[in-house]
Amino acid sequence: MRRGLGAVFWRLMLLLLFAGGSSRASEAEAGAVTCGSVLKLLNTRHNVRLHSHEVKYGSGSGQQSVTGVEASDDANSYWRIRGKTEGSCQRGTPVKCGQAVRLTHVNTGKNLHTHHFSSPLSNNQEVSAFGDDGEGDDLDVWVVQCGGVYWERDDAVRFKHIGTDVFLSVTGEQYGHPIRGQREVHGMHSPNNHNYWKAMEGVFIKPSLDSTKHDEL
Repeated sequence: MRRGLGAVFWRLMLLLLFAGGSSRASEAEAGAVTCGSVLKLLNTRHNVRLHSHEVKYGSGSGQQSVTGVEASDDANSYWRIRGKTEGSCQRGTPVKCGQAVRLTHVNTGKNLHTHHFSSPLSNNQEVSAFGDDGEGDDLDVWVVQCGGVYWERDDAVRFKHIGTDVFLSVTGEQYGHPIRGQREVHGMHSPNNHNYWKAMEGVFIKPSLDSTKHDEL
């Protein structure tokens, strides 16, 4: 009889341990950025949000420009998190550290993109917005670099471009007319404090649920 009670006790202990582990995993996932979420990205060194608009570069590629803006309420600073290919980032799935993603500009439908053109102000690598209705090419893909399992909304992360090995960066150069005061966004080959980004205002899809949570930070 005692042996039977002992066996039941240990089964209960194991169940509690596994339940606790599952709960902790769920809590971790709940704080992660998820596929399909729409958000703003803040450069933590220069306090500007990743931005685009229907203004083309006057040099380099001539594609749609990408800049950094100080305003937190600009509607042109929203980006949708998508997979490298369709179906590779299911809606509501937490984005893992090391995962390849595309960032699609919500208002223009173009993807965050870089290529071997010089940026107009700093002579780093030009970053543009490219494609139509979310479809561009292989140079639209970035790897999320972070220290844990998932891209946590509270953490600063880097975005490394797969095709050219540069990091999405800001170093403070400001444009004049017609986008006066906006900062140049470019690609840099070295990881440093200029290429850390944090998830800010947005609509975050809950893990494993086909619903949304609004968080205005």
